[in-house]
Amino acid sequence: MQFQGAFTALVTPFRNGAVDEERYRALIEWQIEQGINGLVPCGTTGESATLTHQEHKDVIRICVEQVKGRVPVLAGAGSNNTREAVELTRYARQAGADGALLITPYYNKPTQEGLYQHFKAIAAEVPMPFIVYNVPSRTGTNLCPETLARMKRDIPEVIGVKEATGNLIQVSEIIEYCGADFQVLSGDDFTVLPLLAVGGCGVISVSSNVVPAKMSEMCRAFFEGDLATARRVHYEIASINRAMFLETNPIPVKTALSMMGRIELELRLPMVPLQPANQSRLRDILSAAGIV
Repeated sequence: MQFQGAFTALVTPFRNGAVDEERYRALIEWQIEQGINGLVPCGTTGESATLTHQEHKDVIRICVEQVKGRVPVLAGAGSNNTREAVELTRYARQAGADGALLITPYYNKPTQEGLYQHFKAIAAEVPMPFIVYNVPSRTGTNLCPETLARMKRDIPEVIGVKEATGNLIQVSEIIEYCGADFQVLSGDDFTVLPLLAVGGCGVISVSSNVVPAKMSEMCRAFFEGDLATARRVHYEIASINRAMFLETNPIPVKTALSMMGRIELELRLPMVPLQPANQSRLRDILSAAGIV
């Protein structure tokens, strides 16, 4: 399975404390209409940390149902509990997801050997393509390029990584050690174009919840060799990328989508609404971009 281009790390709309299935399906449909290359339910942006197991499964199921095979679905299924990750990954496979996005265990701070054994154990139970998610700012642990190379060699299910260190030296080393066939996706909207330039294959994006057509256009232009267009779009969406991180993700992106009329603004504690000053800044940025 090739995961290439712009994938949206979908928000999970809520209404009155429950998953808002109607708005969620409509958001998925709009994303596909706008030309997005793939969808990722139940990632960090989808507030997976505060979903119940049943909600987590429902969100994956609904996404797969709505997509109907039109684009790949890469389902968030990771955990810092290996057995729990096996359960969620098994469900993702049963639901028909094309692959699983598996975060490195957070809080536990496993060693590199522990990280290797974690993914090896999941693969032994659930044979499906895995994209490993490396985001040290949230997990406290960096998955080193050497460990990824070992995983690629020994665990066929590990076909790529969502790299969210913002470190292009590390990205280059991953591609050097793992080979050009290893799928490296940006986990930072700011680094998509530079990552593509050193051999990456796409992005799992927060910003594409808001500007899916632009993010997919940038990736498509790059792969078609139209660097001028890719560079132009990179700068066109730079202010949106910054806006999505005015406060902790997914607070700004859910606020933006609510300003666009696509979802109701509802977050789950410990996520709280955007501070008033940042709400004004966000609206100004979206207005200047012609989004609201």
